[in-house]
Amino acid sequence: MFKPLDAGIPATLGALVLVTSTLAQADTIRFAHVDPDDWQSSKKGAAAHMFKSVVESETEHSVDIYPAASLGDENELIQQAMDGTTQVVMVSGAMSQICPAAGVLDIPYMFETPLVAWRVLDGDFGDALAEHCLDQTGLRTLGYGETGVRHFTNSEREIRTPEDMSGLKLRVQDIPLYVEMVEGLGAEPTPIAWSELPTALSTGVVDGQENPVGTIYNNNLHELQDYLTLDGHIYAADFLVINDAYFSSLSEADREVIERAGVLAGMMGRSIQQFTTAQGLKAVQEEGMQVYSPTPDELAQFREQAQPPVIDWLEADLGDEAEWIQRLQDAVAEATE
Repeated sequence: MFKPLDAGIPATLGALVLVTSTLAQADTIRFAHVDPDDWQSSKKGAAAHMFKSVVESETEHSVDIYPAASLGDENELIQQAMDGTTQVVMVSGAMSQICPAAGVLDIPYMFETPLVAWRVLDGDFGDALAEHCLDQTGLRTLGYGETGVRHFTNSEREIRTPEDMSGLKLRVQDIPLYVEMVEGLGAEPTPIAWSELPTALSTGVVDGQENPVGTIYNNNLHELQDYLTLDGHIYAADFLVINDAYFSSLSEADREVIERAGVLAGMMGRSIQQFTTAQGLKAVQEEGMQVYSPTPDELAQFREQAQPPVIDWLEADLGDEAEWIQRLQDAVAEATE
């Protein structure tokens, strides 16, 4: 996953000297994310505390954690990391805004299970993507976490096949890939801000939405929705990244600790996400939500309808970088075998 230490550093020598000299003085590492701080329920919170514990126990550096978007949203955190004002950040969707190739991970129905996604991200594909994004952004990927597997909910009817989605108005994030996916499945995508979602569901502006189970339960969306379909249309990864100029300014011993801390933090985040998913799934069923798991044949129908329009959009959006779609498909096939 890691490139030679001179990779990804700004090309202008003056800028390099300025950034490195400034960051090298930072004995305190700032680690920011947008999730709650509680390590027992928050995947990014858990990852941050794992990183802090390892780094502080094995180096002279301290780690200050800034959770719950206290330093800004994901796009702002990414910019801070690139500028060097915050050394380490953990983000999900914002990564594809600065490294478009990362967007291929959001192709629907790409990963049969999180285990397949982990094999891909922890293998050659994940290493190559990290190297590519380092070249483009100056941010070194220390580890991959998990922000959740996304599923559909609605208040109208049980969804077993794409036919059941016809005519449903579904809230999606204002991201073209999500719009293409829902349209491909025959529903009506309706971009709505997260803060407005509960009102939109309760007033009937939309019939349903899509999110990880933990998010659905922890935000009481199950109280506004009757049906949950565990189709797992998108596996959402977290990227734990560090400003590479700062990383390169550290001693070799400190770099080794930070690299290991990043890998462990990603694993910790995945574990907590899986834990909260299991808890949430049990809870929503106990509280009356009807949960359906599509059969392999039914999932194949979802895949056949959703993937082509999304891949077509990605190919046009990525241009010369569209090769990353095939690279991911090959890596998934190998991991699945």
